[in-house]
Amino acid sequence: MPWRVIAHGDQVWHVAALAERPANTEAWQLVLSFRPAGPTPERPGRSFWAPYPLEATSKSSLFIQAEHIPDAVLSRLLAERLA
Repeated sequence: MPWRVIAHGDQVWHVAALAERPANTEAWQLVLSFRPAGPTPERPGRSFWAPYPLEATSKSSLFIQAEHIPDAVLSRLLAERLA
């Protein structure tokens, strides 16, 4: 189940939020997964991962902060990546 669902142009995207902790660090970092809701003939399976500049010392704190990211910011990140 996606964490968020956003629209870009005529396509719907599923966004998932994940926590990643690089080796030898104390902070968890937010990584977002973007996947089209369904394959399109011109762009089948165009999924990607994008780091987001947000970190916290616990996963739960990271996800609480992530809840405050506006959909407009996610849409902008998606548009930049697809450009």
